[in-house]
Amino acid sequence: MGKGVAGPCCPSCFFTGTNALTTAGQLVNLDKTGNRGGAIVSGPRHVVLTIGTNKRVEGPDQAVARIRKKAAPLNAKRHGSKTPCVKTGKCMDCNSPDCICNVWTITEKSWPAGRISVVLIQGEYGL
Repeated sequence: MGKGVAGPCCPSCFFTGTNALTTAGQLVNLDKTGNRGGAIVSGPRHVVLTIGTNKRVEGPDQAVARIRKKAAPLNAKRHGSKTPCVKTGKCMDCNSPDCICNVWTITEKSWPAGRISVVLIQGEYGL
C-alpha cells in the first residue's frame, strides 16, 4: 500500500466526532445503535476525532446535560425522528420507536496508548 491517508490508515482508521469532551479528556457519546462507541472502544487500529470547542464541558454530568439538552434533540431532528424532543427541543426521556438515545459510552483512556487521536478545533462545529 502507498503512504498517507489512503495507505496505512485504510481500512483500519475511523474518523468521527463526539457529543461531549470533558476537561479530563473523557469522550461522552449517546447513540441509537452504538456503532460509533463500538468503533471508538474497539476495532480500528486508529481512531481520529475532530471536536469543536463548543463540545467541551467540565465533567460527565455536564456532558450528559449537554447531550440531553442540545445534541440529542438536534440529532433526532436532523434524522427526521418522530420523537418528543424534536417538538420540545430537549430530551423527554422517551420510549419512542424512533428514539436515538439508546447507547451511552464514556471513553476515559486509549488502549493501546496512542490509538485514539483528538483534533480540537476552535469554534462551534457539530452538534
